[in-house]
Amino acid sequence: MQNERLKREKQFHDAWAAAIDIEGIRVVDYFEACTAPENRFILKQMGEVQGKKILDLGCGAGENSVYFAKKGALCVAADYSPGMVEVALDLAAKNGVKIEGQTMDASALDCPDNSFDIVYAANLLHHLPDPRTAILEMHRVLKPGGKACFWEPLKHNPIINVYRRIATKVRTEDEMPLDIAIVKFVERNFSYTSYDTFWIATLWIFLQFYLVEKIDPNKERYWKKIIIEHQRLAPTYWRLEKWDKLLKKVPGMKRFAWNLAVVATK
Repeated sequence: MQNERLKREKQFHDAWAAAIDIEGIRVVDYFEACTAPENRFILKQMGEVQGKKILDLGCGAGENSVYFAKKGALCVAADYSPGMVEVALDLAAKNGVKIEGQTMDASALDCPDNSFDIVYAANLLHHLPDPRTAILEMHRVLKPGGKACFWEPLKHNPIINVYRRIATKVRTEDEMPLDIAIVKFVERNFSYTSYDTFWIATLWIFLQFYLVEKIDPNKERYWKKIIIEHQRLAPTYWRLEKWDKLLKKVPGMKRFAWNLAVVATK
């Protein structure tokens, strides 16, 4: 059954890869736009990447590998989808940087122990049968003092769960958003863990897309749209982010965010 699940994930992402137009990808926005709070948090915790060896796990279209390569890192773009690896290599060539591409299973990494300074994973773990296995693999391939950096959707918010039930064509049938308790698992296995959650009041932007702008969530991926249109959305986002900061001070409220970002040191 696990093999069938991985096969479905591969087919879905290969099909998505075939439809990606790299000309429309602005790499820097995925890390520095106001609507990329997860990566802005990770960058602050990650530190200098120049000369560091980075494994971009579940690389997708390669925005992450290319961003880090432009900062001087030595990047390996790895994905279970060969199509996505090819897109990542094309995006790197378009941006004038070199990266290495490998097809790889995140739950059984084809890498030696202690071989990377940083393992970065964006929206990967919730596609796996057991995210804990991949987290342990990240730990294994990191050098002592190396950092595992990942961000993922959480399962607790009722509004985003309604969106998930509607947007069936842009999501895989097997993906499972994470329980915030995954943080405790990370803390048990790494020497130091820092985390935060994002998008509570700011989820109004998703409601705005659906209720006001009438955008079909099966025709446009909302999580891509917030990056592509960050300049238009900035006034609304920054206003609502102030409310998010207040809401997250309420005990138990962080779990109701859309996304979780974690940086853990081996």
